[in-house]
Amino acid sequence: MNLPTSFIDYTRALLGNEEYEKLAAALQQEPPVSIRINKLRMKEEGLSSLTDSSAHFSFNKVPWASDGYYLDERLTFTFDPLFHAGCYYVQEASSMFVEQVLRQYVESPVVMLDLCAAPGGKSTHARSVLSEGSLLVANEVIRNRSQVLAENLTKWGHPDVVVTNNDPADFSALPSFFDVILTDVPCSGEGMFRKDPVAVEEWSPENVEICWQRQRRIIADIWPCLKPGGILIYSTCTYNSKEDEENVCWIQQEFGAELLPLEVRNEWNITGNLLDGEDESQGSLSVCHFLPHKTKGEGFFLAALRKPDSEDEPAAYSFSKAKSSKKKDKKGGAAASPVSKEHMGMALNWLKQENVEKYTLSAEGAGIVAFPQRYTDELAAMKQHLKVIQAGVLTGEVKGRDLIPAHALAMSATLLRQDAFDTEEVSYEQAIAYLRKEAITLSETAPRGYILLTYRNIPLGFVKNIGNRANNLYPQEWRIRSGYLPEEIRTL
Repeated sequence: MNLPTSFIDYTRALLGNEEYEKLAAALQQEPPVSIRINKLRMKEEGLSSLTDSSAHFSFNKVPWASDGYYLDERLTFTFDPLFHAGCYYVQEASSMFVEQVLRQYVESPVVMLDLCAAPGGKSTHARSVLSEGSLLVANEVIRNRSQVLAENLTKWGHPDVVVTNNDPADFSALPSFFDVILTDVPCSGEGMFRKDPVAVEEWSPENVEICWQRQRRIIADIWPCLKPGGILIYSTCTYNSKEDEENVCWIQQEFGAELLPLEVRNEWNITGNLLDGEDESQGSLSVCHFLPHKTKGEGFFLAALRKPDSEDEPAAYSFSKAKSSKKKDKKGGAAASPVSKEHMGMALNWLKQENVEKYTLSAEGAGIVAFPQRYTDELAAMKQHLKVIQAGVLTGEVKGRDLIPAHALAMSATLLRQDAFDTEEVSYEQAIAYLRKEAITLSETAPRGYILLTYRNIPLGFVKNIGNRANNLYPQEWRIRSGYLPEEIRTL
């Protein structure tokens, strides 16, 4: 890797010669591989419950993430059915440190916004850590990336999630709306150098200047949406102080934010404020740098700040102003829906009974969506002012007279009543064929109708068995596009 001269000069001056040489050497090494287990699927067993007994790789815990693990090699994740079933997420270890902020400062149910969320690593992680009863809003400004975000959150399987596709400025219509806002802001990408050669090619001092200014605009746009006393998590994947310490200082000075200390353990080898020479041996840090030559992970920076109470604060959003978001027909009435009472009753029967009272079922076009009852006002407000990609869990869609179970329902470990469907356990080869959206042949004893496929007893998705074959209901846009299997398949 040939690092840009300007980057070398700046970073050497920031870290000192000895530390810079160690960093430069670390950037020539292969990056570590890490994943995070989905406890919605695996309960308390951890990674050992997923690992095939014939697996020949080892794993170790990511110390600051309760469900994070380092793998000693990269697996063939694309060809692992458990990956597509949402049993785990491939996430860079340093970024899992967001968990520490949420555990140290967020105790009760909250409404949280992940502003720059795609592809979904921090969103799925936050949703796992937040108290039950919380609502997570995951936003992405780029349309195609928002679809990837929605896919990953659907696979993760928690129903209390809304996905939006908006510019940060669009949220200005929702003052004092969120208890927690995570801003993993677009940056110059220095921390991604060894994972992404393009990041090295695109880096320049001019781009750093553009980035820190853009980051301040993003914070200024979103700050009014944070409730007084709320928490802002600011993070980047850079080393430089312009995008890191200097921007945090700007947030303090511009908005009166309180910088919150973060408890860390000495053995994590996390570095503090590079401008102040903060000593990480004190047990807490004001800001956290993850430097690859000291901490097992990629380059990452994080700070947590609390919004003060202020007399100048704009009035909080008035939910009474949230208008119905139902589409109107040309005559001004509610658009007709093919969803009948019988369809609603069928969808209700597909949900775990202990959760029925917590969720409301509503018809949206030909679909039936389950959404947490306690946040229907918040959803109405967001639908009025934002572009909502998806909210809650699509349980089924009406086609003709049939209600077809949705793939999102199969992925929802919280809502799916698995015994409401006939199930069929499939082999690895069948699972891969299903994930390629190929036709599936089931056993002769398999009943006709809608069947839930499982792989290693984990729901994989639905098919409609018509006897001589089964129609594959896996989402077309999610299918594995590769037509071949690697010579060596290494999966969990």
